[in-house]
Amino acid sequence: MQIGPYVLPNALFVAPMAGVTDRPFRQLCRQFGAGYAVSEMVTSRKDLWHTLKTSRRANHEGEAGPIAVQIAGTDADMMAQAAAYNIDHGAQIIDINMGCPAKKVCNKWAGSALMQDEPLAISIVQAVVDACAPRGVPVTLKMRTGWCDSERNAVVLALAAQSAGVQMVTVHGRTREQGYKGAAEYETVTAVKAALKIPVVVNGDIDSAQKAHSVLAQTGADAIMIGRAAQGRPWIFRETAHYLATGELLAPPLVAEVRRALLSHLEDHYSLYGEFTGVRTARKHIGWYVRDLPEGQAFRERMNLLEDAQAQSSALANFLDDLAQRMERMPQVLTLKARDLALESLE
Repeated sequence: MQIGPYVLPNALFVAPMAGVTDRPFRQLCRQFGAGYAVSEMVTSRKDLWHTLKTSRRANHEGEAGPIAVQIAGTDADMMAQAAAYNIDHGAQIIDINMGCPAKKVCNKWAGSALMQDEPLAISIVQAVVDACAPRGVPVTLKMRTGWCDSERNAVVLALAAQSAGVQMVTVHGRTREQGYKGAAEYETVTAVKAALKIPVVVNGDIDSAQKAHSVLAQTGADAIMIGRAAQGRPWIFRETAHYLATGELLAPPLVAEVRRALLSHLEDHYSLYGEFTGVRTARKHIGWYVRDLPEGQAFRERMNLLEDAQAQSSALANFLDDLAQRMERMPQVLTLKARDLALESLE
């Protein structure tokens, strides 16, 4: 898999998600096998570039390349300037957001709302490509299948983007109208792939290694992009890579490995956000990790009351240690139960 001059280690991508795919999370997913990760979207509004929120989103310290930054906006010139600004601050690939369904984004005619205005969308794509090409920076585009069910214009816009010089297109298999409801459909993605010569990435409802395999087979896409399924389960990339290579399911990680990864993630998270904000924004990540674990909901409720980083990380470490001990005893319990059942059958 290649984007411009950059050869990627695999075709498993982390989707850009506002409030989620910050630098610590991107690095965590890469540790677990993701080959490529795109930043949270950065606004094209120049007056917001120096805010704390934007500076955190544009933080790539210690991050492995290629550094991909997603930009969002509604004005072609402003988007071109935003691309140049982010290149000056380390971006090696610029991704255009034409897929975000959030109302606060679409109400300003950014994100997937751009798909309603094809001339504006194409002018933005062309302006960004023109700003990036002289500097050797590839431009990619993330979009939806269309604005609504009756207006699925992904193929039209994807072809226009290819003609403008975009070097990769990602398609989420839902319309803006769907948001994240209903099921993703991949027929439109298949049509986009058939129409384009540049790489096409499929996104939407890919929540397991088996699903990744079937979606790739159905669409013929060059890569898959995983978003919500990686929240609390970043090892989905490792599991998927193993399944695609061998056709075999990989065992889930041991509690000890999850403990190390999560505690390391928290430290990195605190270092980016500071203790006050870091503790509060880490709660959602911890909640995702423990949601399906025994007593996870009760722990989450207790953890959400903690106000400092040390208490939060210690509580998590203790919870996972207790879980590991219970799981170590589980084979013995199961063996005793099997013995009792065998004795009952003899009686």
